[in-house]
Amino acid sequence: MSVKKYLLMLLMFCAAVSGSAQNKRDSRGAWIQCVNGQFEGLASQDMQRTLSYQLDELQKDGVNAIFFQVRAECDALYPSKYEPWSRFLSGKQGQAPSPYWDPLQWMITQCHQRGMELHAWVNPYRAKTKNTNELAASHIAIQHPDRVFPYDGLYILNPGIPENREYICKVVDDIVRRYDVDGIHMDDYFYPYPATGQVIPDDAQYKQYNNGITDRGDWRRYNVNLFIQQMHDSIQSIKPWVKFGVSPFGIYRNQSKDPNGSNTRGLSNYDALYADVLLWVNNGWVDYNVPQLYWQIGHPTADYETLIRWWSQHASKRHLYIGEDVERTVKYPDVKNANTHQQAAKYALHATLPNIDGTVLWYAKMAVDNPGNYATMLRQYYWKNPALQPSMPWLSKVAPKKVRRLKPMMMDHDYVLFWTEPNSGKNWATEATKYVVYRFAPDEKINIEDASHIVAITNDTFLKLPYVDGHTKYTYVVTALNRIQNESKITKKKIKL
Repeated sequence: MSVKKYLLMLLMFCAAVSGSAQNKRDSRGAWIQCVNGQFEGLASQDMQRTLSYQLDELQKDGVNAIFFQVRAECDALYPSKYEPWSRFLSGKQGQAPSPYWDPLQWMITQCHQRGMELHAWVNPYRAKTKNTNELAASHIAIQHPDRVFPYDGLYILNPGIPENREYICKVVDDIVRRYDVDGIHMDDYFYPYPATGQVIPDDAQYKQYNNGITDRGDWRRYNVNLFIQQMHDSIQSIKPWVKFGVSPFGIYRNQSKDPNGSNTRGLSNYDALYADVLLWVNNGWVDYNVPQLYWQIGHPTADYETLIRWWSQHASKRHLYIGEDVERTVKYPDVKNANTHQQAAKYALHATLPNIDGTVLWYAKMAVDNPGNYATMLRQYYWKNPALQPSMPWLSKVAPKKVRRLKPMMMDHDYVLFWTEPNSGKNWATEATKYVVYRFAPDEKINIEDASHIVAITNDTFLKLPYVDGHTKYTYVVTALNRIQNESKITKKKIKL
């Protein structure tokens, strides 16, 4: 890219984000998948090195949530008593990594150290991908072949069998109980994507479990609805602060099928995948929804602008994050300016539409590779300032009490601000897990809604101060956050630096 074009992009980006750069609450995520084989057969240290580099770069970009794929085909990137180790980790299903380690626990620790949430990403029904040729003896398709069906080279846990619903919930419950995850995340694979010449073999299950539902499509949606509701309720019963979210295909329904659908002409969740996403959102069975809007503005059958406006209008009862394809965004020119790509136009839509609470990047490595300076724009403009996660009052409205004993001290030639955590009692919602530190110049009013004043979001109860000569008086404000980032009232201190 020429210097002239790069400067033009910078000017456009500045204009596009002028009204939104100070957004304090914004979920900024990235998917880290295993099914692309990026970790397969890597030595443990090499995989850790790869992940550490990605996390460091994503942290610089402003990312505050990671969606880490830990169950791609009824397998596990963590030690599980229910499912075998993933071949996408060790190279052979059922074989533990060597040297032995637990990637999920390691990722939780690494993300939390960087101030990021970690959502364990599971594929609910897929039991075998197309390129998997050998299953471990402990795999459910070997143990219970009657509970899966083949489809276009895949194996699918039959959603029409109630035992499969119980099984998936049992696997996820195990993750929630044993790991300090911030969320459970499911992708778009419910019933399989349609393939020419393939038929879903569920006649027997429909006959046995139809529950009086006379339409096969309605029955399949009913099966998935039961599963989503049960999953939500199960997670809430174990750890009520753990978020549950889904990432559906980008079209809910087309207007040709439903007058309330989008003006699009592509495959849809409702009709092809039997996923009634709006029902889940409207019933509060998910905490966030991340439709995969991977197309470009101007796509002939699935226009990005049409879809982002549709989702903003129809899916606002729970948080709406937009799944963004980094590579495709920079591949296509802006429809109004062919000299640049579509990032500026897409982020302008994010800023102006009322119900969008975040973004998730597909995918982490592509963002780190920085095509078209996509990540550069994140760290310099769009996500320059730190952001808290959007609040979820349906989980809890309770916040921690104020921090105590806010005081600066000189320690080994460093000026350090210390504080004491608030009393939490025995309620998870009043427990402080992070702290936000704000700084205001002498002529600035205290406004903690302006993210440009955030100097740190930290797990520590101290922060090194940028001492100069002790002549300028700044006001420092510290607040406490709980697990879902509800924020306490402020504690402030004037400090000469």
